[in-house]
Amino acid sequence: MTAHHDPADTPARLEARATWRVSRMHARVTRLLGAAFDADGDGLRSYHYRLLAALNEWGAMSQADLGRRTGIDRSDVTGALGDLEPRGLVTRHTDPAHARRKIVAITPGGVGRLRELDAVIDGVQERFLAPLTPAQRRTFLDLASRLADVPPDDGS
Repeated sequence: MTAHHDPADTPARLEARATWRVSRMHARVTRLLGAAFDADGDGLRSYHYRLLAALNEWGAMSQADLGRRTGIDRSDVTGALGDLEPRGLVTRHTDPAHARRKIVAITPGGVGRLRELDAVIDGVQERFLAPLTPAQRRTFLDLASRLADVPPDDGS
């Protein structure tokens, strides 16, 4: 695991840039998520959680739609579902109307596991936001949402 970052080890021209700060936050939350999922011990990761959450909220859908809606590459969705299906957390079946399309649904076991993973994610949220007061947390989440939800202007 990476040691705590000392701002004295970073050139001032980087420390003063929002993009540097965001990259530092991303690195921190990635470490926190990795450690929390490792501690959970069953080999699932945050992308598995994202797929289960999407299926739980939006219902059964094609693998392609699941990838588009969650922002996960189609081949990665296929691999992740290959982890979830043998555990009984999701089911996949061929769409009768389109033989090449697979429909994915969350199972009752998947809903239960999702609830357990909610606790893992909640713990990460608490650790990540621990330095902030409740009011600062609300402000941070509002500002982060505003920045994250801007439509791309670079063609991506």
